[in-house]
Amino acid sequence: MNLISNIEKYNNWINDNPNKVNKKIKAVYGKLLGDLQNGKTVEFLNKETGEIEKKEYIFDAKKAQRPIYFFEKFCRHSKGKWANQPVKLEPWQKALFESAYGFVDKNTGLRKYKKVVLFVAKKNGKSFMSSGTGLYGLTSDGEGGAEVYSVATTRDQAKIVWQEAKNMIGKSPALKKRLRRTISGIYYDKENGVFSPLASKTDSLDGKNPYYILEDETWAWTDLSMITIMEDGVSAREQPLTFETSTMGTVRERVFDNEYAYCEKVIKGYLGEPGGIIDETILPIIYELDDKSEWKNEESWYKANPNLGVSKRIEYLRNQVQKAINDPTKLTNLLCKDFNIRQNDVNSWLRYEELNNEKEYDEFKDCYCIGGCDLSSTTDLTCATLLGYQNGEIKVKQMYWIPSNNLEFKINDDQIPYDIWKEKGWLRLSKGSKVDYRDVTQWFLEQVEEFDLRPLWVGYDSWNAQYWCDDMKEHGFDMLEVRQGAKTMSAPMKQMKADLSDKKINYNNNPILKWCLSNVSIKQDENENIRPVKEKSRQRIDGAVSLIDAYCIFIEKQQEYLDYIR
Repeated sequence: MNLISNIEKYNNWINDNPNKVNKKIKAVYGKLLGDLQNGKTVEFLNKETGEIEKKEYIFDAKKAQRPIYFFEKFCRHSKGKWANQPVKLEPWQKALFESAYGFVDKNTGLRKYKKVVLFVAKKNGKSFMSSGTGLYGLTSDGEGGAEVYSVATTRDQAKIVWQEAKNMIGKSPALKKRLRRTISGIYYDKENGVFSPLASKTDSLDGKNPYYILEDETWAWTDLSMITIMEDGVSAREQPLTFETSTMGTVRERVFDNEYAYCEKVIKGYLGEPGGIIDETILPIIYELDDKSEWKNEESWYKANPNLGVSKRIEYLRNQVQKAINDPTKLTNLLCKDFNIRQNDVNSWLRYEELNNEKEYDEFKDCYCIGGCDLSSTTDLTCATLLGYQNGEIKVKQMYWIPSNNLEFKINDDQIPYDIWKEKGWLRLSKGSKVDYRDVTQWFLEQVEEFDLRPLWVGYDSWNAQYWCDDMKEHGFDMLEVRQGAKTMSAPMKQMKADLSDKKINYNNNPILKWCLSNVSIKQDENENIRPVKEKSRQRIDGAVSLIDAYCIFIEKQQEYLDYIR
């Protein structure tokens, strides 16, 4: 008798509930259903022979069912309303495990998937699934001397999955009989197996021979070396498994974004879309909203929360959504953790209506000023600023530089009209492949000689600025270091925001400064002090930082400055 598989059942559910499932999940399970029904032949390059070889993969129903049977037969819940009760996996969980374990090499019987990636919103049981997977790998996957490691950025985080596994053992008579628990590990003495937590700061990551790697909350990882070391260590195992689980997070352009981007490429490969790749060793399961705007649509909540109504109460989510509606400052965390939309641990600093000032001045000359500068070498912009109080307003004048060799690249890469800004006089080219800081000194001298704009002090960031600072001092400028931290920059930034909002700052409608101001986000410390950061690597905030540096001196020296201009 042919029984319908859990992959087929889940696909049927998806077809019946299309508004509750995101595009990525539809693509992945559509592909898996095709592989189940038709088999899969994969071509690959044999690096030793240089020849193209083929592997044929089939679906083994018995192997697909083994981890599901293990969970529901031997694992028990350790907390909450289901404490002590046997586990009953939900359809989406059964489909995941069946997919991970059921597809095997037709000739060897070894698993196709070497890595499973599960990105899902919080309170959907990912740690529980990871813990049970670790226990299955330790005891029931046919590997002698299995080494299972729960890994994370800190040992405390790594112990969450491992501790849940210990708790499961305590609730299960069958597992309790077979496994030995200590303060540092879980041991399967019959097969010389071990299950331990490890952290990225652990000195002994090298030398391990892992069979299962349980990577937890990779959104917080800032160092790729832990993944590299652990995943390189599985080479001696025939069918190792990495089980990576995470919510979305706020650490951008580090390990997690690399992992997410790779999964996206694999899924695009299923669909035959541009930028897609073929990798039949990784199974990417990503539960998220298709679009940020869906967060108020209750039916869409299931896209990021497949266990909604089971381990995650819908009343809880309704309350969280209402809180975010009432208090927009809570929206970032809600989108990130409850709807699995990647966010930054930053907030936008200025609304467009606050930063926009289209007023221009006829002239800006014959004035004591305060200078600021943000230096760069190749990628970012270098910006010099002068601000002065004149005719009842704070006037700002700036100049920007990029290396001449990088002009075409930056126009194409940033999609910004640097060439037009150069023609308009907002930006200058510095010869070569990096900015010559003597060009910056020359600009300050021009302002003194041609416009009688006399900076009393020039604020600067000390990073990479020693030679330039010495050059400026030799030409008679009084240089003051501005420490680039929240404690120093917070009060001036808050005053600058108020002055921008009140249109007290006339920056001559400079389009580059306007662009830079719009790119600034803020990071806040525990004392609510703020500092500027950029949300994405290609955004430029250098003009804003240069103005902030000048504002830091403006606030620090305000009384002394006012005495000069009276």
